[in-house]
Amino acid sequence: MTITLEQIEADHARISALIEEFKKQPKATEYIVAGVKIPLAPGERYAGLVLGQNGEPDYHLILISGEIEDAQWGRACEWAIEQGGELPTRSEQSLLFANLKGEFEAAYYWSGERHETNSGWAWYQYFGNGYQYYSNHRNELRARAVRRFIPSVI
Repeated sequence: MTITLEQIEADHARISALIEEFKKQPKATEYIVAGVKIPLAPGERYAGLVLGQNGEPDYHLILISGEIEDAQWGRACEWAIEQGGELPTRSEQSLLFANLKGEFEAAYYWSGERHETNSGWAWYQYFGNGYQYYSNHRNELRARAVRRFIPSVI
């Protein structure tokens, strides 16, 4: 087999093009979750790590002990603050359902999120099956409080 300059240049051009395409690909990443000491008060449960918009670790979610039953949304929000936390967001409720479902009754629980277009309504989650929907603030549902732990290095 005879090697020609034209073949070498063609192969060189092909390899250069491959290198450029390779550089455009998303880079491989490592996901490192450092050991973080998370202080839990008696009765609190660790729910999990919440990721930020870019998939980076954002904060740790802790479920606070206790719950309130038959509370309108405004009262549930106040109660959560009295417990040292706040009502969970809808995405946090999904995490709670995934990781701590056994800590909840198969019932409706308020989230801390108002409905986007109707200020008199707020979102809730049914912990029997994970279903989320919204309801009038005056309806009486259960509620659990959460707190967020942000270590100095996540």
